[in-house]
Amino acid sequence: MQMESLQVFCDLARHRSFSRAGAVNGVTQSAVSQVVSQLEKRMGVQLVNRATRPLQLTHAGQAYYEGCRQLLEQYAQLEASLRSAAAERTTTIQVAAIYSVGLSDMGQYVERFAQVCPHSRVHVDYLHPDRVYERVADGVADLGLVSFPRKLRKFVCLPWRNEPMVLACAPRHPFASRRHVKPTEVDGLNYVGFDRNLAIRREVDRFWREHGVAPSVVMEFDSIENIKKAIEINAGIALLPVPTLRQEVAAGSLVAVPLAGATLNRPLAIIHRRHQSLSPSTRSFVELLQSPLVPHEVERSGRGPARHTRSPGRRRTVVAPANSPHAALSSGGATS
Repeated sequence: MQMESLQVFCDLARHRSFSRAGAVNGVTQSAVSQVVSQLEKRMGVQLVNRATRPLQLTHAGQAYYEGCRQLLEQYAQLEASLRSAAAERTTTIQVAAIYSVGLSDMGQYVERFAQVCPHSRVHVDYLHPDRVYERVADGVADLGLVSFPRKLRKFVCLPWRNEPMVLACAPRHPFASRRHVKPTEVDGLNYVGFDRNLAIRREVDRFWREHGVAPSVVMEFDSIENIKKAIEINAGIALLPVPTLRQEVAAGSLVAVPLAGATLNRPLAIIHRRHQSLSPSTRSFVELLQSPLVPHEVERSGRGPARHTRSPGRRRTVVAPANSPHAALSSGGATS
């Protein structure tokens, strides 16, 4: 019995979806179905109830899943012990991310991962979206975190989260006192936009066109940080994801105003090479990313987030021991 088949079955049991299990393992939905059918034929019992949506495991399937999960964990531990002379050897997961996924949020994920996988660490590079895809395609990065993911056959794209977008304005802007703003009210107003070569700019432009709105773009940046600075001096307004405004809204330097009668979300996704075999640690980190995260839970715990340092125009890397709650993080350009 191949361990890959057991891994496919376990992923199917976790995700309750043939397509999701196929995406995680870089195979087709049909291939997952064939693996399950072969296992059922070998065991002589039905493992999956295909008549329900989402699918459910049978009693035999649940028992088989629990056994396979333990077997895979033991096998992964065995492989790790054989590959390394030192049982405490550190493994590093390389992640390439667009800058606007948020240092604070990533710090919380990294700290939680350090607690559950003390002998692994996560190294995050913050890059321009094009560089993220290049790092993953070249195998330099194990995972990529992107917004408005591209549909490219060389990548497996796993949904991560959807972030609602709102109008950001300066406290002295007329919209600042409003509970909500209609899209049509933005027509002709000074607007700070993303660079035209970014996917988020194309999606925002499409959103305005659908509502018959043509804001007057006075500035363009490839960085949410620069867009926010322009808004703070009241150069214009902008449509930005809610999580990226958290600190400024709390400090009172910006105001976030919801749109009335219209919504636009920024989808974030996790990508990896289609034929890449993810390590157990990398799989664990992906599952952690897709699990719910309470905002600022780390700060409330009193431990504080992972350490980060930003310096405009310069690259800064902060390195901490692998068994520390703070993984190595490096940040480049603040690109959306």
